[in-house]
Amino acid sequence: MKVIYQTATIDPYGKGLGTVPSASVPLAEAANLEWNLLAEDVSLPAAVLYAERIEHNLMWMQRFVNEYGVKLAPHGKTTMAPQLFRRQIQAGAWGITLATAHQTRAAYAGGIQRVLMANQLVGRRNMAIVAELLSDPDFEFFCLVDSVDGVAQLGTFFRSVHKPLQVLLELGVPGGRTGVRDDAERDAVLAAIAQYPGTLQLAGIELYEGILADEPDVRAFLRRAVETTRALTAQRRFARTPAILSGAGSAWYDVVAEEFAHESRTGSIEVVLRPGCYLTHDVGIYKKAQAGVLARNPIARKMGEALLPALQLWAYVQSIPEPDRAIVGFGKRDAAFDAGMPVPARHYRPGAPAPRDIAADEGWEVTGMMDQHAYLRIRPGADLKVGDMLSFDISHPCLTFDKWRQVLVVDADYRVIEVVETWF
Repeated sequence: MKVIYQTATIDPYGKGLGTVPSASVPLAEAANLEWNLLAEDVSLPAAVLYAERIEHNLMWMQRFVNEYGVKLAPHGKTTMAPQLFRRQIQAGAWGITLATAHQTRAAYAGGIQRVLMANQLVGRRNMAIVAELLSDPDFEFFCLVDSVDGVAQLGTFFRSVHKPLQVLLELGVPGGRTGVRDDAERDAVLAAIAQYPGTLQLAGIELYEGILADEPDVRAFLRRAVETTRALTAQRRFARTPAILSGAGSAWYDVVAEEFAHESRTGSIEVVLRPGCYLTHDVGIYKKAQAGVLARNPIARKMGEALLPALQLWAYVQSIPEPDRAIVGFGKRDAAFDAGMPVPARHYRPGAPAPRDIAADEGWEVTGMMDQHAYLRIRPGADLKVGDMLSFDISHPCLTFDKWRQVLVVDADYRVIEVVETWF
């Protein structure tokens, strides 16, 4: 196992960080710097994680999957932060889900020893990256297959380097994303895998139900996966014991748990769920999705306070050019905007005792964003000045994390207690 990120450094002149004069600071020493967000020790704009909320979300999801007796492999593409991956593993996660070979390499270098790549592994260099990682006998890796051509390319390459590769047969739906569409395609892919004995090892079944919008369609898709898994188990087609049955993005994970949980109790199947956005949650698309979970699922409802938005963007008011408009110093380079504009959350005037929550009835709203500017509509006469600090909730954490190399973690008093490094 190789861990390199423990020696990574903080660039004190970098985006979202402080103003200490040294050239670099080891990440492990971030808490010793005694930075405080409200004391303006940090360069804004800055992406900020709230430590207490991260911990709450981490434990909430682990408790949820434990209730169903299934495993959790959070999708790491959301944060691409090995520091957070390790925290998820320490809390009980089975492994980490990723989407690409280079993401897999970053996770491995960060100490992750089991990766489910919920994607097809295509391309010689991508295969070579995985083959290099598989030189570590303690590293376990899975990728998806859904075509005869893809199987042939994997089989030819991994046979040539004398490395076995565990693959999951991916099921799909018409009009969806990847995955075999019908029984004929399924059987053709299975026959292709059988052409590479000892090299390609069928380890289980995978699907992604998040491309479906209606619960009946989701459940029908999941039941098809269960039937396929049972049939292949009876035929002794799986090379891994227990075989893997995996699904669940961040919207339908409760339904997947309900439909798959019985299989995990057989002892021959290991059910693995892959939600990724739960760790930070949001106030947009995933808040809406979680409302659906709470409405459907009695186990989620009984678990007390549900997932909490743990990621915000802080920025300065830099101009108030008109009575009803303020310009705030962040933009499309800093926050997701594909699933709704950032939402004003807190207002702080440097020197004040504490931030205040911005009430919905104040009418503050981000109406547009440019690369480095956000247009904030305010009411004429609003108590807002140039130099004031504002925080914003976001929708879609995946496309906010990927804009930041380092993200601050703060405690309840806004003290920086950790700096999380991302590796997109």
